[in-house]
Amino acid sequence: MNGTKGNIVIVGSGPTGLLLAGDLATAGVPVTVLEKRPHATSNLSRAFVLHARTLEQLDARGLADDLEKAGRPLDRLRLFGRLTIDLAALPSRFNHLLVLPQYEVEKVLERRAVEAGADFRYDSELTALTQDADGVTLDVRGPEGRAERLRAAYVVGADGMRSAVRDAIGLPFPGRSVIRSVVLADVRLAEEPPSLLTVNAVGDAFAFLAPFGDGYYRVIGWHRGRNVPDTEPLDLAEIQEITRLALGRDFGMHDARWMSRFHSDERQAPAYRAGRVFLAGDAAHVHTPAGGQGMNTGLQDAANLSWKLAAVVTGHADPALLDTYQAERHPVGRAVLRSSGGIVRLAMAKRPWTLAARAALTTFLNAVGPARRRVAAQVTGVGYRYPAPRGAHRLTGARVPDVALAGGGRLYEALRGGGFVLITPEPYDTAAGRADRLTVAHWAGGRRTTVLVRPDGYAAWAADSATAADVEAAVTRHLGPAQ
Repeated sequence: MNGTKGNIVIVGSGPTGLLLAGDLATAGVPVTVLEKRPHATSNLSRAFVLHARTLEQLDARGLADDLEKAGRPLDRLRLFGRLTIDLAALPSRFNHLLVLPQYEVEKVLERRAVEAGADFRYDSELTALTQDADGVTLDVRGPEGRAERLRAAYVVGADGMRSAVRDAIGLPFPGRSVIRSVVLADVRLAEEPPSLLTVNAVGDAFAFLAPFGDGYYRVIGWHRGRNVPDTEPLDLAEIQEITRLALGRDFGMHDARWMSRFHSDERQAPAYRAGRVFLAGDAAHVHTPAGGQGMNTGLQDAANLSWKLAAVVTGHADPALLDTYQAERHPVGRAVLRSSGGIVRLAMAKRPWTLAARAALTTFLNAVGPARRRVAAQVTGVGYRYPAPRGAHRLTGARVPDVALAGGGRLYEALRGGGFVLITPEPYDTAAGRADRLTVAHWAGGRRTTVLVRPDGYAAWAADSATAADVEAAVTRHLGPAQ
């Protein structure tokens, strides 16, 4: 049996698993990634969008600038043909969404994890999992069917909708299929679409077009009257017809290099943790593609969980910290199910009263700026905050924006060390055993608020006026005593 004290095993090397692996390895935590595919990345992508909050998290890891160069920004979203959501007003350095295929994101995340020392085991499939008070035992079928047994302190299932980890710990995955017989294809187009993302629904048809950047486009389509099994043969003519009905023309699509049929589910595990085993990404929740929130939500799961696991296995935090993963991320997953489901149901509206409701909502949002901004904040992730203790400062649990710091730096640059950042108007000495886990910074202006920022960019504690003893107590509570 192979194992290392404090070792963490991640099952699945999609975006969620890769971000987790990179974070843990960078923090010095031994991490093994099991992936049943021969290699982690491929050119088959369902996700095409990085939202503002995800880009902020990637910026905190020094990855956002390269991805921004590879992708194409879009500063507005159009929904239902009439509603325009202006992303340029987002309170973020990334006041846009970035159109970029998932596999490009995976390449960057995989490279970071490998360079940090994560151990990748390809062609390796989880067959059984048991846990006890001291750790988790995993049975794995490796290359050529070779059996192996691993031992880990904790396991994270980031292995998708059909999660073997979730099945092994006996957690249900309640929900239902929302849209059946969705068609996908990667095609070339004779005519370039008028916008970067092209999406519309007319009558019984819906279609979406997005560029890969290599001359091919992903087309996603659905027709209400074509409700057939996923195994039903698919040809380009069917995709062309759906696209013409929804978008008015098919842009001369040709040379399909890949076509598939699938169904879109809404499901969420009732718990994201069972003992020493956690679920993240599509293993914990799946949503409709509406709003492009699936991959982004999984990456946010990883950003929330990784620093907590690292703090616990290195002995800097009580294991009770891991309970906050469920408390913070499960409500967000539920909210994403509601928002993405609401968008797709309105897009699919057919009955007179649902069409009237969509028209009324569109008119309201176009007319009421604050409501429209709330929708943008939720879809892009910048509007979420985590629960705070009763009586806590108003900033506690909130996302901290990328504020300017004294000396010309930014908060998210300071977060690249992987630890907490204390923004304070007063001096604070980190020499007493916390320099590797705490960066002290000062406001670029004359602000007097003191904020302790978690590694994932949320406020752990804040005070408008704090004594040295107050600050020390807060730092000790969240980072442990000085060593």
